[in-house]
Amino acid sequence: MRNLLRTAVATVSVALLPAAAGATEMHASLLALQARTPTTVWDMVVRGTPATQIVLTILAVFSLLSWWIIFWKWRQFKAVRRLGDRFLEVMERAQTLEDAYKASLPLPESPYKRVFKQGVNFFSELRPGALRSGSQPSAGLTLTQLEALRLVLEKEEAEERDELAQGLNRLAIIGSVSPLLGLLGTVIGVMNAFLGITATGSTNIGAVAPGVAQALITTVAGLAVAIPAVMAYNHFVGRLNLVTGEMEGFSSEFIGTLAREGKV
Repeated sequence: MRNLLRTAVATVSVALLPAAAGATEMHASLLALQARTPTTVWDMVVRGTPATQIVLTILAVFSLLSWWIIFWKWRQFKAVRRLGDRFLEVMERAQTLEDAYKASLPLPESPYKRVFKQGVNFFSELRPGALRSGSQPSAGLTLTQLEALRLVLEKEEAEERDELAQGLNRLAIIGSVSPLLGLLGTVIGVMNAFLGITATGSTNIGAVAPGVAQALITTVAGLAVAIPAVMAYNHFVGRLNLVTGEMEGFSSEFIGTLAREGKV
């Protein structure tokens, strides 16, 4: 009887050994999966796939470049605004074109001053000495010469506009490309989530969380880079249009002053 009981217990033990080994292996797999699951945003970046890390690196470079351009253009337009206000204030106090020219000489260089200087220099080439005090009245400019003066002023305005617009195209590129890079990272993260389901054979949150987390963080990173770039681009384009409009108005006023003084 005792031998029979011993035989039965041994048979049951042998039968239960594979089940116990399988449970132990499953428990170890779950522990390993939990160890790989990110718990912070930094873990999502560090433990992300190489493709996700490449996308995030590109977005980080874009972010640094966009903020550098933003601070650069902010300082540039601030200086142009300050110099422009000072120049226009001096021009308003001048009674004649000669007075305006003399008053502008000590002023620091600015887009407004360069446009004015270009117009005065070209007019002086057409009518040498006409701006000097006590000079004899001379014939006004012909229509062809007046049109040439207008073209010279427009050319200088275009050059100043191009100089002020430097860097804005890069902001536009960053603002348009960054969301697409974030979308690319989202697609990669979703693919990784499906691969996690395939690898574990389970649809629990531990299998899909890493891929979904990577998808979300690349989306957020893309938007975080694009939003400041787009806002800054629109702001600086508005400032650029304002400066350009003021230079065009000043050029028209310059020609009007020539006509008022009988030089056209």
